[in-house]
Amino acid sequence: MIPQCIDQGVGVIPWSPLARGVLAGNRTRGGERRTTRAGSDAFADSLYAEADFDVVDRVAEVAAEREVPPAQVALAWLLRRPGVTAPIIGATRQGHLQDALAAEELELSEDEMRRLEEPYVPHAVLGHQ
Repeated sequence: MIPQCIDQGVGVIPWSPLARGVLAGNRTRGGERRTTRAGSDAFADSLYAEADFDVVDRVAEVAAEREVPPAQVALAWLLRRPGVTAPIIGATRQGHLQDALAAEELELSEDEMRRLEEPYVPHAVLGHQ
């Protein structure tokens, strides 16, 4: 749909760009829940699979190299994608807003973008009834 949106001049507003906090590190591959949200968000369990943690790990690697939080790297990647006009970040704390603003300034290299995309495995459409 994104190429068609670009062609037709329709803005793309990604829902849950941090994957319900998963890309920010709110849960681990082993099932540990690091935040209240992760502990109470059973719906996320149906959305994300083991392979998604390869992407989480890669985001964490790039973030560590840049010495920034993973949320900034994930949002910086998203903001550089064609067609994206305004992600819905779901901020509930000041730090969430600070990460989003910092992500706008974070310039990822082509190599970093490639590394972030490399482990991604496409999903079937999820989250609707």
